[in-house]
Amino acid sequence: MRIAIASDHAAVELKATLVAWLGEHGHDVDDLGPFDTASVDYPDYGYKLAEAVASGSAERGVALCGSGVGISIAANRNPGCRCALVSEPLSARLARTHNDANAIAMGARLIGQEMAKACLDAFLSAEFAGGRHQHRVDKLGQPMKAQP
Repeated sequence: MRIAIASDHAAVELKATLVAWLGEHGHDVDDLGPFDTASVDYPDYGYKLAEAVASGSAERGVALCGSGVGISIAANRNPGCRCALVSEPLSARLARTHNDANAIAMGARLIGQEMAKACLDAFLSAEFAGGRHQHRVDKLGQPMKAQP
């Protein structure tokens, strides 16, 4: 699977670990940066990741920052990206099966390397269930008013 991964400066170390782990598991990885710990703005990397996923140049995305919150918000500004903030494998699996998430976000300051790998494994091995979830996912890419 082709996977894009991006982070901010707070998550460069976790990103490097996950890039290596993904490669060991046979995935093609597109590391969108950054490549050192010099301060950067997480929205720039969230936007890059979202564009890679929304354009189809990557099948899945991994967004990392200190908490995972900021970069997930940035990635979700692109309607073609459905990025779920996860912290354990069940939420990672449900993000795929129920929400058809095409990216996950994790917080490098909040999650350890082994838990991040477990989340990524659960996310990548799950498939969207469709069915009753499809009409809800369809609404995610089209801003609309709340339905009663």
